[in-house]
Amino acid sequence: MTSYPVDAAAIRALAEILVETGLTEIEIAEKDSRIRVVRAPASVVHAPVMAAAPVAVPVAVTSAAQAAEDLAAHPGAVTSPMVGIAYLAPEPGSPVFVSPGQTVVAGQTLLLIEAMKTFNQIKAPKAGVLTRILVGSGVPVEYGEVLMVIE
Repeated sequence: MTSYPVDAAAIRALAEILVETGLTEIEIAEKDSRIRVVRAPASVVHAPVMAAAPVAVPVAVTSAAQAAEDLAAHPGAVTSPMVGIAYLAPEPGSPVFVSPGQTVVAGQTLLLIEAMKTFNQIKAPKAGVLTRILVGSGVPVEYGEVLMVIE
């Protein structure tokens, strides 16, 4: 069995990229070497919901996954075209691009997604009223994730 030197600095750099981008796996190959770094996705813990008063009528409970699917099918859903970090303002300390209840026009910048040190403008696909913002600033987003809803 042939032993290859381990490039710890490269592994650390790849692990940092995973954390920064929210990815779960990354691989690079050069000449006769290959490095693959994989991390387990963060688990989601659901806290029980406590009702303030007893409810007389039965309430339909939907899972978070079902709610996400419902939003993805919404005609006004604005989805992420890439994996990256979402930013709701052009720079720290400045006002956000949009806020809930605001009327937006088609082509208006809603937020930025940073991917590979590049800031990409995410624009409104249609005009309407922004009803929901589903991401926070500085939060990793996945491809296809619903970011906002325009009615």
